[in-house]
Amino acid sequence: MKPTTVTHLRQWKQEQRKFATLTAYDASFAKLFEEQGIKVLLVGDSLGMTLQGHDSTLPVTVADVAYHTRAVRRGAPACLLLADLPFMSYATPEQTFANAAELMRAGANMVKLEGGSWLCDTVKMLAERAVPVCGHLGLTPQSVNVFGGYKVQGRDELAAKQLLQDAQNLELAGIQLLVLECVPTELARQITEALSIPVIGIGAGNGTDGQILVMHDAFGITGGHTPKFAKNFLAQSGDIRTAVQHYIQEVEQGLYPAAEHSFN
Repeated sequence: MKPTTVTHLRQWKQEQRKFATLTAYDASFAKLFEEQGIKVLLVGDSLGMTLQGHDSTLPVTVADVAYHTRAVRRGAPACLLLADLPFMSYATPEQTFANAAELMRAGANMVKLEGGSWLCDTVKMLAERAVPVCGHLGLTPQSVNVFGGYKVQGRDELAAKQLLQDAQNLELAGIQLLVLECVPTELARQITEALSIPVIGIGAGNGTDGQILVMHDAFGITGGHTPKFAKNFLAQSGDIRTAVQHYIQEVEQGLYPAAEHSFN
């Protein structure tokens, strides 16, 4: 199996071919996802909630993410693997370089960081030092204490303008991918069309180039609160492999996320 690269994702965007991605945290699931046709995986700091049982992503460390990145890379050697830089691990340039290096050495192809235009210098410095970067805008879970909870972002005109501006500034700074989380469908569509890089949505409607789900949400293994954008693909089939195939098909056909999984 040939490795998936960001060049493939750019090509898919040009061809208007939608793609499905998932989070993964261990070798067994990573292998299963890759075998079913998932080409892009994220070792997300969501592991703080799904694996460790915390109520936010804040307790997650770089060592945690690196450990799971090594495991996922062994299970899915050909995938394009993204790894999250966790809370306060990219606050200064020196810290950012050391932590990004640790994740790249663990097997990541790209690091993901949350935040707007204030991150442009960081992105530029990483790109210059051969570390590909994925941006993350909208509901950025590491900022939960600033937002006062997990809320949809970019609903008013000013916030929407700022999100678009941030996305364009980050692209100019050198991000190669962008994740948009919990933003209105129309705004996500506008941002996707305005950028030449691929945009992956979660709770951002079906107008983005790709979709991502936390694997637990895709299988209905959510502790308590189920996010509006989540869909249990396991419920239809009762088989994990078939569930992944259904997820890929629905994303490629633009059926998922439907209106009931999206925000206005």
